[in-house]
Amino acid sequence: MLASVRRAGVKLPVLVLTARDTIPERIRGLDIGADDYVSKPVDLEELAARLRALVRRAHGQPQERLEVQDVMLDLAARLVFCGGASVSLSTREFDLLHTLMLNAGRVMSREQLEQAVYGWGQEIESNAIEVHIHRLRAKLGNELIKTVRGVGYVLLRGEFRP
Repeated sequence: MLASVRRAGVKLPVLVLTARDTIPERIRGLDIGADDYVSKPVDLEELAARLRALVRRAHGQPQERLEVQDVMLDLAARLVFCGGASVSLSTREFDLLHTLMLNAGRVMSREQLEQAVYGWGQEIESNAIEVHIHRLRAKLGNELIKTVRGVGYVLLRGEFRP
């Protein structure tokens, strides 16, 4: 199945998590298009780190930090700096900022942001994203994240020209 997905030109990052752990099986999984191959049992922290690495590579960000304007996000340490000063963010604020920075310059809908920040099956208040955006603006400045009425939010790479 993965080989046919790759032949169709789909470039989504793929991590194979399986109990099959022989070297020939690992080689085959990578050769047919997997970006990473992990055998069970696996440490959950290692799995999370491998997933973060896949997302970084998929977004052209192989390094451990993202920078947009004067905001720097250190993924490994989960730290944020704005204008060189450390900024304290909640887990949800950090995850939301991470998603916006990965997609800088691209308008993200509230639904897209909810999917990125909240896990499956979690109950989400109707205005949760708006509250997090408000808090991020208060901590990072009002000019970084713009609202595109009726569409969503965009983290600006530079000046905003509607």
